[in-house]
Amino acid sequence: MIKKFEKAEEAFLVLTLVLMVALIFGQVVGRYVFSNAPSWTEEMARYIHIFQVWIGASYAVKLREHIRVEAFITRFEGLPRKIFETITLVIWFIMALFLAYFGTDLVLSSIANGQVTPAMQLPMWIPFLAIPIGGAGMCIRLIQQLIKIWQGDYEMHKGGDLPT
Repeated sequence: MIKKFEKAEEAFLVLTLVLMVALIFGQVVGRYVFSNAPSWTEEMARYIHIFQVWIGASYAVKLREHIRVEAFITRFEGLPRKIFETITLVIWFIMALFLAYFGTDLVLSSIANGQVTPAMQLPMWIPFLAIPIGGAGMCIRLIQQLIKIWQGDYEMHKGGDLPT
């Protein structure tokens, strides 16, 4: 199941990048060549980018590519380092859970209010859905990181591979 999740995540990020580039290219060509570009392309590219950011944040946890200050933690090895890493990941997990919870609240509020996007008239909960999806994805990835830290020798697990 985790492998399917990873493949879906990667495929989504690649496909939406291609789609976003095509939309922006179409917007530029329409604006400068034909002096007329559909307004929905810019809005759609913006919402695709929002999804890429939040789902990409989850993917970056998998690869351990988030910005970190390691000056303190690299001074430790073995059990003390595992403990510091665990504390860091638990704090991060709480923040990601906060995003997932309150992002879901934002989606439900948007559904109740009937908000729509300006150009495409899409329900606003669709772009807002990126926040709880990204938060939940980060929670899953952080749990995987915790498992990875405590599975064995932490020094062997510095790459982007996760337990499956």
